[in-house]
Amino acid sequence: MSQILTPRQAEELHKALIAYLTATGLSNTAAALRQELSIGDNFDDATRKKYEGLLEKKWTSVVRLQKKIMDLESRNASLQHELTTTTPLSSRRNHVPTKWLPRSPARHTLQSHRQPITALAFHPIFTSLASASEDTTIKIWDYELGELETTLKGHTKPVLSLDYGGPRGGTLLVSCSSDLTIKLWDPADEYKNTRTLPGHDHSVSCVRFIPSGAAGAPTSGNLLASASRDRTIRIWDVTTGYCVKTIRGHADWVRDINPSADGRYLLSAGNDQTARLWDASSGDAKASFVGHTHVLECAALAPSAAYPLLAALAGLKKPPPVTSSAEFLATGSRDKTIKLWDGRGTCIKTLVGHDNWVRALVWHPGGKYLLSCGDDKSVRCWDLAQEGKCVRVVEEAHAHFVSCMRWAPGIVREQGGGGGKGNGGVAEADEKREEKGEGIRCVIATGSVDLSVRVFAP
Repeated sequence: MSQILTPRQAEELHKALIAYLTATGLSNTAAALRQELSIGDNFDDATRKKYEGLLEKKWTSVVRLQKKIMDLESRNASLQHELTTTTPLSSRRNHVPTKWLPRSPARHTLQSHRQPITALAFHPIFTSLASASEDTTIKIWDYELGELETTLKGHTKPVLSLDYGGPRGGTLLVSCSSDLTIKLWDPADEYKNTRTLPGHDHSVSCVRFIPSGAAGAPTSGNLLASASRDRTIRIWDVTTGYCVKTIRGHADWVRDINPSADGRYLLSAGNDQTARLWDASSGDAKASFVGHTHVLECAALAPSAAYPLLAALAGLKKPPPVTSSAEFLATGSRDKTIKLWDGRGTCIKTLVGHDNWVRALVWHPGGKYLLSCGDDKSVRCWDLAQEGKCVRVVEEAHAHFVSCMRWAPGIVREQGGGGGKGNGGVAEADEKREEKGEGIRCVIATGSVDLSVRVFAP
């Protein structure tokens, strides 16, 4: 004992032992210990009170420290695993865009909303990020500087979804809300609310601009798709404000909708535990995706850059051509799983790892990874080259449920035309650029119930 403790420490331990024995009614044992240690009358009531409880406090603090050490060892093992399973280049400043994945800490934490964040959208050209909230407002941030630019007010209930897009050369911001309306805002005119689209009979859950290039649709740059709790999907012409098509087929709340890159297809998902693929021009159902055991919160069509890896997962000898769309997709559900599908409705892989609802999915523009976030407060990165293995977890990405996630759009290049002649050549050229990572913006934003938006960047 004398080799471990100093004389003063040993004396304090002895007095703490005597105080503990006295307090617990073991007076004979305490007296025997005092006699053996030659602690006489100087150990009075005042001294006893001073040392009373000290032994218990020391004991509980040791237990807490042991738990903290075990937690740190576990965290260290997790980080070591991350280092061994991810590419070394991903941790360097001169990162490779096709292999970059988010990691803590976030570059910016943006705070101004007074209620949970529900949706995010990046401007296609400028460094603007829009966030929507249950507080009925939309906020526009500069995600490079991490500063608030402006607050948009107009909705009277929670804003549920956002997207940038619109007619060629005239980018608009669209929002939708539980107040049953869709609103258009003009970034070029200080985000003035230029049009309100009524028509849905219940909360409008999701809005997305349909990219130009839809077959036989000359005004495709003007088209907008919306999904609602009224079980319908509606397609709108934003220049006139008219609903040009209503698509019915879901048996319950339609929560998410995403158009294909060429605008030919729409992918939807909802409370009826299914995802559905639609022809955007005709409104005809092309495929159903059935297999989840709970509500689907999100669905995302895979980019052509991911086709080779997804084709290998599906057991195909040859990947589909890069000019085709809606060949593969992913769905996320409250059943805590993510499923990968081919475009005909066959599940090719189920990804298990989240401990709570999966709330959003984002495909890496390089095609190698799928990213997900959820109510377990984490962001997870799944490597398609390793059969969908989870290769990175950003634990505690937020202090509460992570409700939404978006990847900044690629750097826009000037192109002649859009979806007409020579489109296949453009797609193949884009594929070659994507292999090198050219044009990929390595910026991800997440929103949470903790009222904050976080921006992850190298």
